[in-house]
Amino acid sequence: MTTAARVQARGGSMVLAALALAHLVNDSFTALLTPLLPSLQASFGVSIAQTTALVAVSSFVSSMLQPLFGAWGDGSARRSLAAIGPLVCALGMVWLGFAPAFSIVVLLVAISGVGSAVFHPAAIALVHAESKPAQRGLFAALFSSAGTAGLAVGPVTATLLGLRGLPFLIPVAVLTSAIVWTATRDNGRAVPVVKRTWRQYAKVFHGPMRTLWAMGVLRSVSTIAWQTMVGFTLVARGQGVHLGPALATFSIASALGGILGGRISDRVGRIPVLRSSIIATIPVFVALVYSTPSNWWFYPLAALAGVMVNANIPVSVVTAQEYAPDNVATASALMMGFTWGTAGVLMLVVGIIADYTSPQTAMVVSISMLLPALWLTMRLPEPSSITSHP
Repeated sequence: MTTAARVQARGGSMVLAALALAHLVNDSFTALLTPLLPSLQASFGVSIAQTTALVAVSSFVSSMLQPLFGAWGDGSARRSLAAIGPLVCALGMVWLGFAPAFSIVVLLVAISGVGSAVFHPAAIALVHAESKPAQRGLFAALFSSAGTAGLAVGPVTATLLGLRGLPFLIPVAVLTSAIVWTATRDNGRAVPVVKRTWRQYAKVFHGPMRTLWAMGVLRSVSTIAWQTMVGFTLVARGQGVHLGPALATFSIASALGGILGGRISDRVGRIPVLRSSIIATIPVFVALVYSTPSNWWFYPLAALAGVMVNANIPVSVVTAQEYAPDNVATASALMMGFTWGTAGVLMLVVGIIADYTSPQTAMVVSISMLLPALWLTMRLPEPSSITSHP
């Protein structure tokens, strides 16, 4: 390796490290919401469905807006968007404990969602630019897994600080934004700036991309439903103290699963990993729903479920990028944002099912969505086959 190549590789690693850190911080702020749902429900005297609507708002805003910011990121301003996103996300979330009314809670959650929507597509486009083709799965997995680790940090932080202690986290967000701004100043292989019409961007969502997106929505429904409903189940059993640790266990294992899935997909292909991860997830998730922390296998199952389900997520993002190599940020936003946004909106239905039956039943219904998700993966072509035979 030449000196120039080593410098470029070192620069790429620094950018990846900065953006991975930002992803961890951003998603840890987002993850503050779920463990606080029972407290918010008690504080404002609302139903489970109304409280679950906060998850829908967060997912809808942070996810459904991502394609718009992805198109913006494909054209310009990636550095600015990646730097400011975590700060806006934090400023929306840390004031939940001081909201005078439930409507203000909804507004704050929406503001936080905007910050997350701003950050993700710009950041993943910069990560993609710094990775070689043979490392795309690994780089995307490292970036994705950092965010998943944030989903573990968030619940623990919320448990320790409570609603009123969240403002102490603001300096963390400020420092993170400064690090991203500094590290991405002279990123070596900059993403080429392209200018297209909105109609051209819309054409990204066609063919196998639509199938991949539908698979991602169904997969996300099962994941978000468990993360959202497990708190109500544990509290009802008098085991609410296990909520933070359970979510943290799931998320930490998910981070490892993302790295494992990404690396394996670099070697054996994207589609085999997408299919096998769903097959392995279904029985583990069902067993987890019917387990409690009093069972010794509860936490091992939570970890195993996290590994299995998250092995799918970064691979689906890389697959989307390779389906649309000229619109990396937009394609990434569709898989990181549009899928989670749609799934988040469906949480309203999940919440209604929980109110009329039970949170446990709602989780099982959601997990059953992995069956049609598996069927959809059977229709997906390997991205390399499309590249080789346009």
